[in-house]
Amino acid sequence: MSKSARKFFTEEEKENIKLSIKNAELDTSGEIRVHVENKCKGEVLDRATFVFDKLKMNKTELRNGVLFYLAIKNRKFAILGDVGINEKVPEDFWDNIKDTMLTFFREDKFAEGLAEGVAMAGMQLKEHFPYQTDDVNELSDDISFGDN
Repeated sequence: MSKSARKFFTEEEKENIKLSIKNAELDTSGEIRVHVENKCKGEVLDRATFVFDKLKMNKTELRNGVLFYLAIKNRKFAILGDVGINEKVPEDFWDNIKDTMLTFFREDKFAEGLAEGVAMAGMQLKEHFPYQTDDVNELSDDISFGDN
């Protein structure tokens, strides 16, 4: 794993992840982002929370943003939902998605794991935050990259 975060995925993999975000958001007003960086210093949820705020994901109208955070060299990842989601879902809401993603990650299928996790999140979000006819895409669908 000597590749940097920006070069970790092929262009095709990046497009597939972005497409999975777009497709997941078709049926929900929820907003999904993927952030990839080299290393996570400290606790993964603390770092994911920092990135969540830095990407202004806590500024969505319904507070229904979801961050998929991946630190490739530490092999750490987290899924973080905003307060609007966490108020409506059970505490173990993300566990099934994490387990599914981990199965892919163990086979070094990181792009596939992220795409599947995003798709699963979209299906779950649809139940609690259905698509609204006046819905606006509040956050970029592009993968963001950190320099860590």
